[in-house]
Amino acid sequence: NIAIPVYSFMNGTGLMLAMGGATKFSIAKGNNKKEAEHWFTDTLITASFFMAVLVLAGIFFSGAITELLGADAEVFDMTKIYLKTLLICSPFFILNNIVICFVRNDGNPKLATTGMIVGSFSNVLLDWVFIFVTKWGMFGAVFATCLSPVISLSILSMHFIRKKNTFRIIRTKPAFSIAKSILSLGFPSLIMEFSSGIVIIIFNMIMFKLEGNIGIAAYGVIANISIVAIAMYTGISQGIQPIISRSYGNSDLKSCRKVLSYALVTEVIISAVVYLIIFCFSDGITAIFNSENNLQLQAIAVKGLKLYFPAIIFAGFNIIISVFFTSCEKALPAHIISLLRGLFVIVPMAFIMSAVWGITGVWLSYPVTELIVSVIGAFIYFLQLKKLH
Repeated sequence: NIAIPVYSFMNGTGLMLAMGGATKFSIAKGNNKKEAEHWFTDTLITASFFMAVLVLAGIFFSGAITELLGADAEVFDMTKIYLKTLLICSPFFILNNIVICFVRNDGNPKLATTGMIVGSFSNVLLDWVFIFVTKWGMFGAVFATCLSPVISLSILSMHFIRKKNTFRIIRTKPAFSIAKSILSLGFPSLIMEFSSGIVIIIFNMIMFKLEGNIGIAAYGVIANISIVAIAMYTGISQGIQPIISRSYGNSDLKSCRKVLSYALVTEVIISAVVYLIIFCFSDGITAIFNSENNLQLQAIAVKGLKLYFPAIIFAGFNIIISVFFTSCEKALPAHIISLLRGLFVIVPMAFIMSAVWGITGVWLSYPVTELIVSVIGAFIYFLQLKKLH
């Protein structure tokens, strides 16, 4: 838990580079296939800087980072081992994110999905092996995590072995303008990933003040379920990105809008089903997490589920519309939406509403934030519609 912000930043960096580079790749494939060949190499060149910084941070500053994150004496050594290994292995995570996006955008989404699923589930299996069988403790846990992207990359390599790839590493010169373009388009992905860790920390602080550790445990139930729900919308948005970028590269705005409409209809249906399940089965869902049958935790979490989760329909819209802008090379609107929902609205809203309405205000701050941002996002969309060409 202490290492979550570092992992979020590392993973967010990989997604930033992947989404930015793959978006430029898809748009170029639509209107200039020769230019498209450069974007994979350009993305790797840009990524090498971040890889070097993270590896050096792991080698020389893992202790300082552990202390900065607030690890006490009891968990300091375990946290340092975890962070040091994670940061040293960061190139595998970043490279895996990049290759997954490029393979998906290169017309092989099934292989990209297979790589992600096998890599992720191998982490679960290897955790058990390295912690309980080999008795490697915390190093075993992080080693299993670090092997996950390596396994995923080995599966993704089939795209190259079978010669289905239209991108490869070529000789090109590094250029700041190219790196800036990649980072600008991918920046919303970094914000969405990293800000989730920040928001969890802030909500934990507020819940501890209001209800103590029981409040944090209750929020933990909601946060875990929320991660699954949000992942669905992230999946939809990443699925439409290559299609919209290709259509935009072909100057086919009608197809861009059509794909967006399909995505939003899908999002609304998923949101309705998810909220109906949560509303009707909130007691049973909470009980899964509440193994000690704590009545206070049960009451807080059940109420929280019903008040917190109307946000998902607006959150889904915000995630999808942000990626839509990114896919059409409209970086500024995507930045605005990501920063508003990730930091600038949710943080003050949580503090203000919790101060006025207590724990009810905490739960409602999330749907209110997503509603406000979705209204702003819709307004920006209609303003930008005429500029898309």
